[in-house]
Amino acid sequence: RIRRGFDFFMKVTALWVEKVKDRDQKEQTIYDVSFNVDGTQLVVAAGNRVLVYDTTDGSLLQALKGHKDSVYCLAYSKDGERFASGGADKSVVIWKNTLEGLLKYTHGDAIQCLAYNPASHALASCTATDFGLWTAEQKSVAKHKVSSRITCCSWTNDGQFLALGMYNGTISIRNKSGDERSKIDRPSSSPVWSLSWNPSKEESYDILAVGDWGQKLSFYQLPNKQVGKDKALGFDPCCVSFFPGGEYLLIGGSDKKVSLFSREGVRLCGVGEMDSWVWACRVHVQHNQSKVPRYFVAAACQDGTLTYYELSTNTVHGLYKDRYAFRDNLTDVVVQHLSTQDRVRIHCRELVKKIAISKDRLAVQLPDKIVIYELCELPDSPESRHYKLKEKILKRMECNLLVVCSHHLILCQERRLQCLTFTGVKEREWVVESSIRYMKVTGGPPGREGLLVGLKNGEIITIFLDSSFPVLQLKHQTAVRCLDLSASRTRLAVVDENNACMVYDLNSKELLFQEPNANSVAWNTHNENMLCFTGNGFLKIKASNFPTHQRRMQGFVVGFSGSKIFCLQVHSMTSVDVPQSAPMYQYLEKKMFLDAYQIACLGVTEGDWRSLALEALEGLDFDVAKKAFIRIRELRYLELIHNIEERKRRGENNADVFLADVYSYEVPISMLLISSTVIFGCLRRQWCVYVIQGKHQEAARLYKRAGRATMAMDMFSDLRQFEHAKEFLGVVGGNEGNVQQLIKKQAEWCNTSNDPRAASDMYICAGDYMKGIEIIGQNGWMEKLMEVARSLNKSQADELSLCAHYFKHHGHHSYAADIYTRMNDVKSLVDLHVEARHWEEAFSLVEEHPQFKVAIYMPYATWLAENDRFDEAQKAFHQAGRSDHAARVLEQLLRNAVNEKRFGDASYYYWVLAKQCLENAKDNVLDSSLGQEMVDKFTEYHLKADIYHVYSAIQKYIDEPFTSHLPEALFHMARYLFHLLNKTNNLPVGVSKAKVLIAMAKLGRNLGAYKVARHAFEKLQGLRIPVSFQDTVDVGSVTIRSRPFHDREELLPMCYRCSTTNPLINTQGNCCVNCQQPFVYSFFSFEVLPLVLFTLEDDISDEEAVKLIHMDPPARKNKGRWQESQSEAVQTLQLSDGPGEELENDPFAARLLDFEPGAAEFVPVIVDRSVLQSLRQSEVVIQKWPAPMRWTFFRNLMPDMTIAVDPQSFKIFAAEDYELLVLQKKLPFTHSSRHLV
Repeated sequence: RIRRGFDFFMKVTALWVEKVKDRDQKEQTIYDVSFNVDGTQLVVAAGNRVLVYDTTDGSLLQALKGHKDSVYCLAYSKDGERFASGGADKSVVIWKNTLEGLLKYTHGDAIQCLAYNPASHALASCTATDFGLWTAEQKSVAKHKVSSRITCCSWTNDGQFLALGMYNGTISIRNKSGDERSKIDRPSSSPVWSLSWNPSKEESYDILAVGDWGQKLSFYQLPNKQVGKDKALGFDPCCVSFFPGGEYLLIGGSDKKVSLFSREGVRLCGVGEMDSWVWACRVHVQHNQSKVPRYFVAAACQDGTLTYYELSTNTVHGLYKDRYAFRDNLTDVVVQHLSTQDRVRIHCRELVKKIAISKDRLAVQLPDKIVIYELCELPDSPESRHYKLKEKILKRMECNLLVVCSHHLILCQERRLQCLTFTGVKEREWVVESSIRYMKVTGGPPGREGLLVGLKNGEIITIFLDSSFPVLQLKHQTAVRCLDLSASRTRLAVVDENNACMVYDLNSKELLFQEPNANSVAWNTHNENMLCFTGNGFLKIKASNFPTHQRRMQGFVVGFSGSKIFCLQVHSMTSVDVPQSAPMYQYLEKKMFLDAYQIACLGVTEGDWRSLALEALEGLDFDVAKKAFIRIRELRYLELIHNIEERKRRGENNADVFLADVYSYEVPISMLLISSTVIFGCLRRQWCVYVIQGKHQEAARLYKRAGRATMAMDMFSDLRQFEHAKEFLGVVGGNEGNVQQLIKKQAEWCNTSNDPRAASDMYICAGDYMKGIEIIGQNGWMEKLMEVARSLNKSQADELSLCAHYFKHHGHHSYAADIYTRMNDVKSLVDLHVEARHWEEAFSLVEEHPQFKVAIYMPYATWLAENDRFDEAQKAFHQAGRSDHAARVLEQLLRNAVNEKRFGDASYYYWVLAKQCLENAKDNVLDSSLGQEMVDKFTEYHLKADIYHVYSAIQKYIDEPFTSHLPEALFHMARYLFHLLNKTNNLPVGVSKAKVLIAMAKLGRNLGAYKVARHAFEKLQGLRIPVSFQDTVDVGSVTIRSRPFHDREELLPMCYRCSTTNPLINTQGNCCVNCQQPFVYSFFSFEVLPLVLFTLEDDISDEEAVKLIHMDPPARKNKGRWQESQSEAVQTLQLSDGPGEELENDPFAARLLDFEPGAAEFVPVIVDRSVLQSLRQSEVVIQKWPAPMRWTFFRNLMPDMTIAVDPQSFKIFAAEDYELLVLQKKLPFTHSSRHLV
């Protein structure tokens, strides 16, 4: 049984009704009802029982007995696990969802109301004197006293606040702990009998709806602000309940009705009428598979009547092209642009009964007025639009249909049509013969629009607003259900009550075609010959007289624009994009290319556009083909079309040639590149490789018929159909050149199709050896390449060179050498041996061909230098005549060693440079100035080699934690280096004088050379030293002042010529302060050796001096101060009293004192032949420098101490130091590691 609301916009269906009575058949008052979470059960408080009903059919599931007196209130938890009941017996019973009792607790007074917290599921139970909060986690109930009777309660949606309605008219807002947050003192003292928070999550703040027995409805927001004014109800509200989404409000009370209100408090309609007061009403919502909501309402009365309703709203909407207006929440109008999905919402705040929309007008019918809106642009955003109020017609008007035009409203009332202005003035009225079933505006000038009207008797008429006489268009056999007029207004589509869709020609009134199973129809606004209709769950599209194609879709089609179909599905309008591929191919099958192009413009895929373009091109409809190719941007096809059009303008009209061009031209990926020139009417072109239609045989036949056999050959070749080309060549006849050219094209195809072996064979067979060899070489087929090389004769130099190149590239140097030898190409053969590092073969070639000496020795020298064989590299550079290059390489190595702080290697490289200078000086003996320059450079480089060698040990002592030298040796090295640096004007690169002084200061302080240390610290004060040593120097400079101002005597060096003890710091350098004799150090421990330098007289050569020294010396007289005697077992030495005897026996000793003490210049000991002959061989130490340097001679004054001279570096050592360095392989100026340039 369907009961309609007062305004015919909502269906109200009473699904079942139950009359609750006790055992004595007395009516039981129902005070409260509550749904479970899924709405399948309804809990009812009737008498002293709690009844549970099945909402499907109203059957009683169970009667729960837990109270001794009337049950006043119910509440179900939001998680669905439990529900509670409270009553006059002052107790609260908590039940499980399985309908079993869980627990019971009591208050001191009757329970008035219950409410579960939606977040924490805490239960609030309220009485006349207090309220309690129960949670499952706590054993006791927290109770709070109140000043007045509590009549109702409700939690906010987030569970943070509890509103308590009082009998004295106030409302107390409590937090979830029960403490009062705020209090709403209302002007009226009428009891607040019902209240509820709006559960909507879209609102920015919580809204509380309050119904009092002053017959008013009020709204408040936290903390105590009233929203709007009080709404007069005209009855006492007993229950106020929001819909789950907060969009509507149910109110029942003393008027014996259940009424539906908007969330702003505007009454919309009645839901049901009862015979007694309505004490409780609740709503539950369910969603079906289409997500359409279904509302169910339970209402309970004083007389025990329980009614279960289903509510459903009708769709109120309007459509104009792609703008769709519909009703939302019963009081709002939403205008949606179906293409862009932009929306505009209009809040009417009253029940919306009808909606009509046109180009720039919107009409909304409300209960007591009609409001007209005008579409306008926003001033700050021209692209955005909104509706502003234009006019209001303050009249209550009833109508079945509402239509709005530019200046008029059209109201339909069964058989009557009224035309009103926007001010409500009736201009014209029409009365038709039958009820109006469908009405639509067909367009026209403003104020003169036409209406297409379908009647129940089957008549279809047209009414113009400026005319009083309807025009009959045609008479249909049955009642009209839906109408639509084509864009040109020449064809009419009708859907009748038999669900048949029929299309008429309005000019001839002829039935063009009809289709069954239709409930709505719409013409395409962009194409005159296309319409769509829906029915039986299908959407069908029909183009011209072709069969329909269909797809599944529910709903009613209301519009068809381009490729978009607008379909009404229950309560929502959807926009569906439908590709128009099927009707396009229907037109293509009939070769109707222009119509197919018009369909494609509505919306098809890129593949469909390509098919249309190719079909039109094959059909020689170049206009459509050009448009289609432009759409998909196929430029090369456009070039073909342009070429054909140019040829047609020049008078060529052979359709066979044009069609053959099309057949052979159509490609899917790489489009054809045309370069065409017309020579004697023949077109030359370069063809592409891939064909998509496979019509090449037909193209060849057309070319042959048109006398263009050459073009057919080119097509077959480019299509890689060489067998067909040979067959075609045999048919039309061809010469040997054509065959060779065909083989080459076939080889090109094999190469591009990943068959290079066959391609190489074809190239060689066609005589194109270069391309064949290139393919073989790139793929590394050396045996096959050797076969080709052997087949070539000597005159084919380019081919042989290419073979040798690939042999060399793949490492087969012997094969390449054989080819170069066969070609007598010596230069290439030399380059081959040099590149392969076959130096022996290269040197043998140099012996026969000396002109290639530089070409071989230069890379050989570079290779030696890269492999750290510098001595051999020097020779090789010299053999190549590039001594300057050898020097640059060595200087680069030297710079790298210094920059990388490899000072030991730097000393080695300087020693190599020094020796090189001696060799250059030896080679330039005739040029005395150049020879002397080389000798000076030798001295400079030798000095730097010494500095870097000694500094290497100092630097390691400063920067590294360990060293292999003894402290005394390091101290002497620091002194030695300090004296050398003082005599040097330019400090060598990388050598830090500060580090030398730091080492000398630290070692001197540790060894007792305090004077030296003090001197070093003073020198450091004037230098910029590294930051890491600054503190050490500062502290040392202070602490050294507490030490004695002298050096330890054991450290002082002694001159073995004049027996003078020298200070450790000598301003004159490493020589004696008395006789200027240079100290000779052992080049490891740097202790002073007992050697005295002597020079030869000018007429004595080095070789003669050595011979004289090697002679047996004359017997020395024993008249000296020392007398020696020797027997078989005893040797004695006796000091005599004669003072001059020693000098007489040793002439060298007599010359030691031939100097002036304290002289500024050193005077060496000069010896003659007699002195040389008197020297013993074991007493003489010789440094045999390479020519042109003179040898250096020393006399060992302590023959018992063995002295050694290194033959490589010419450095002098104590014998034990030398032996140690030889064992450790750490002799001076040795290269220990490999460093490339």
